[in-house]
Amino acid sequence: MTDTVNRRKFLRGSAVAGAAALATPAIAEGHTTTLKMQAAWGGGIFLENAQSYVDRVHAMAGDALKIDLLAVDSVVKTSQMQDAVHRGVLDAAHYVPAYWYSKSKTASLFGTGPCFGWSSQEVLGWVNYGGGQELFDELMGSLGLNVVSFFNSPMPAQPLGWFKEQITNVSQMNGLKYRTVGLAADVLLEMGMSVVQLPGGEIQPAMKSGLIDAAEFNNPTSDRDFGMQDVSKDYHLASFHQSQEFFEVTFNKRKFESLPAELQAILKYASEAENSNFYWHNTKRYADDLVTLQEEQGVKVHRTPDDVMAAQLEAWDVVVDRISGEDEFFARVIESQKAYAKNVMGYLNLNQPDYKLAYNHYFA
Repeated sequence: MTDTVNRRKFLRGSAVAGAAALATPAIAEGHTTTLKMQAAWGGGIFLENAQSYVDRVHAMAGDALKIDLLAVDSVVKTSQMQDAVHRGVLDAAHYVPAYWYSKSKTASLFGTGPCFGWSSQEVLGWVNYGGGQELFDELMGSLGLNVVSFFNSPMPAQPLGWFKEQITNVSQMNGLKYRTVGLAADVLLEMGMSVVQLPGGEIQPAMKSGLIDAAEFNNPTSDRDFGMQDVSKDYHLASFHQSQEFFEVTFNKRKFESLPAELQAILKYASEAENSNFYWHNTKRYADDLVTLQEEQGVKVHRTPDDVMAAQLEAWDVVVDRISGEDEFFARVIESQKAYAKNVMGYLNLNQPDYKLAYNHYFA
C-alpha cells in the first residue's frame, strides 16, 4: 500500500514538473531577440537616460532580449525616425513627440502642450489613468502608423532660455529670433517672436553667428554641454512654452507584437520604472550644473518675469482655440486633458503645502 501511494505521488509530481517545464516563459529558452533602437541624442544626459532605459530592459530580460542603442543620425535623421520605425528600418526609437508633430499638431499635446496648472508628472498620470494612452493609440491608427509607444521621464519645466540681455518685461520679446520646437513655436509666434526650429546641436552655433537672438533647449545640464554659456550670459528659468515634457519610446508594432507577452511587459514596465530614476537622477544633475554655470562660468540666472508667462498663457489660448476649431480630434484631447487636470490638480492644490514657503524659511 505504501509503495503504491509513493508511486502515485511520484507520478503526480513528475506530471506537475513536466507541465511547469512546458509553461516556462520564453525568456528562459536561450534565444536572444535583438532590437535596433536609435535615439535622438548624440551624447549628453539624454543619451544617458536612453541607456538607462535599455539597461533596465536588459536587467529584467536577461539573455532573452537585447537592445542595440544607436546615437542620433546613426541610421536616419531625427525627422525620419518615426517613419523608419513604422517601416521596420529601425525596431525602436527614443525621442519626443515634438520631433514628429508636423504630421499632426495633436502629437504636441503629448508632452509639449498647454499648461492646465499641471506638471509633467500629472500629464503622465493622464496618459496612464486619464485616457491619454488610448487617445494616442487612436492617433497612431488615424495616421496609419505601425508603431506602439510608451511614455516616461517627467521633465521639469524647461527654461525660457538664453538671451543677449536680461528680459525684464514682455515687450522685449517682440521680434526676437528664437529657437524652439513643437506647438511652442506657434505660441511664441503669437507673442510676436520670429521662431526658428533647429536640432539641439545647431543651437549654439546659430546663436553665435547671429542667426538667432535667443534659444531654449531643455535644461541646465544639456545647455551647458552645448556651450550656451559661451554665447550668452543671461539665462532665464521658468516658462510655459514647454512646461511638461517627457520621452517617447516607440517600437515597430509588428515587431513588438511578435515578442512573447513577458518581453512586451518588460519593455512597458521598464519604461514606467525609468520615470522615477529619471526624475531623481536628472534634477540633481540639473541643480549641480546650474550652480556651476553661475559660480564658475559667470552666467546670470533670472526668473522669467510674470508678465512674460502671463502672455504665454494668453497666446496658448489663442493657439489652442484656433487648432481646436480646425481639428476635432485635437479638441477631444484638449478636453480630456482639461478634465483630468481640473480633477487631480483641484485635489493637489488644496492638499499641497507651499513648499517654497518652507524652502525660504530655511535657505532664503
